[in-house]
Amino acid sequence: FHAEDGIRDCVASRGLGDVYKRQYLLSASMFIVGIKRLSSPRTAPSGNRLGAQGMLLAVLVTLMKLQSEGIIGWELIVGGLAIGSLIGYLMATRVEMTGMPELVALFNGFGGAASALVGLSEVLKRISDGVPEPGVELYAIWIAIGLSALVGWITLSGSLVAMMKLKGGFYIPFSKKDDRGRSKWVSFPTWGPPWLNYVKVLMLLSSIALIGMTIQEPEDKTWIYSLVATSTLLGILFVLPIGGADMPVVVALLNSYSGIVAAFTGFIFSNIALIISGSLIGASGLILTRIMTKAMNRSLANVILGGFGATTESIAADTSNKNYKSGSSDDIASLLEFSENIIIVPGYGLAVAQAQHSLKELLDILTNQDKKVIFAIHPVAGRMPGHMNVLLAEANIDYELLLDLDQVNEKFSQTDVSIIIGANDVVNPAAKLDKNSPIYGMPILDVEKSRSIVVIKRSMNVGFAGLDNDIFYNEKTLMFFGVA
Repeated sequence: FHAEDGIRDCVASRGLGDVYKRQYLLSASMFIVGIKRLSSPRTAPSGNRLGAQGMLLAVLVTLMKLQSEGIIGWELIVGGLAIGSLIGYLMATRVEMTGMPELVALFNGFGGAASALVGLSEVLKRISDGVPEPGVELYAIWIAIGLSALVGWITLSGSLVAMMKLKGGFYIPFSKKDDRGRSKWVSFPTWGPPWLNYVKVLMLLSSIALIGMTIQEPEDKTWIYSLVATSTLLGILFVLPIGGADMPVVVALLNSYSGIVAAFTGFIFSNIALIISGSLIGASGLILTRIMTKAMNRSLANVILGGFGATTESIAADTSNKNYKSGSSDDIASLLEFSENIIIVPGYGLAVAQAQHSLKELLDILTNQDKKVIFAIHPVAGRMPGHMNVLLAEANIDYELLLDLDQVNEKFSQTDVSIIIGANDVVNPAAKLDKNSPIYGMPILDVEKSRSIVVIKRSMNVGFAGLDNDIFYNEKTLMFFGVA
């Protein structure tokens, strides 16, 4: 009787495990299909929803599994979900389009921190419960915990530095207010002497050695806390020397890190959903990083170690001797009235001015006059991957009008007028002509082939990479100063 009862229990237990595996497989399939649908702007919203629903399913299945094992505290779970949902809702609904890159960087940091904290709590739990005899499985778990801590804390601290770099600095709370009623503002420095790279390599090796010590002496908490401190400092030093022009690449790379650390955490708990979703995020983030570096014609090592774009005070020296033409809104209106083919090149200045809805009004006026209007989107326009696509989508501009670099460059020679709105580096001819330029070799939009060029800009100041642009002094160019 007892043997039969035990067999029945085993069968029931195994059947329940198969149910969890099937549900995790379903959620993983939703992740994969959702990412596939993100490849097209038209299907991206449904892909985003499908991925979110897949994650919700994975969370619910995990909660059911924990409840069946009797190791869940519902008050903490519900409290965490409520607080996290409220914070996420407020951040997502209140952020301006100009602040979207900072928000993405912050979310990357949150992902890394969550995995790192889970790994840390697991270490402390194992130490308090008593570490079992060493074995292959135990070593594998402790290596995963160590890598989770290393990558997780690097992701958190690096993302916070990236966020402050994108924002330009931070306010000191409770400090003396300025004329606008704001607290004291401190700009975030870009600092990276050549010897700093050797320090980072040394710290990385030290972190790996600390992982080894946690395996050798797992009961000693000193090693894990030292690993947390070293990894956090390494994340700061990793992003600190990288200039503003390279932030889109850094954001993509940190996004990949957040996925990798989630996969490590999945290995710790044998959670299939975490392993799959983390691997997907890690792989897609690395692919996106590769696309961004290719668009800048630079290697990832050059971005991480070179500190390109670190100085923005550089090149405005000889601009006073260069001549440019400026015009009024009436001049541009007349130019557009007699043009048939128009290309609009958006940049970060469009986001700063929050002019996407005004741009949609202009688009409607032009298309109602049977003019052909398209948008040229450079992969690194803005301060995060896809920044301009998101910005224009917010204004309900048709996805079919947004053409990427390869699609649009051949069309500039048949274009009557190209309108550059707040863009600089992505249309800078120095990328083709000046071998001494930091952006030499970077693929750019060929606006100089247009019959006429209009540049909407607040001033003649240099762009995000700190480089002057000869397109502003082209005889075909008309400068229009002011807010976009």
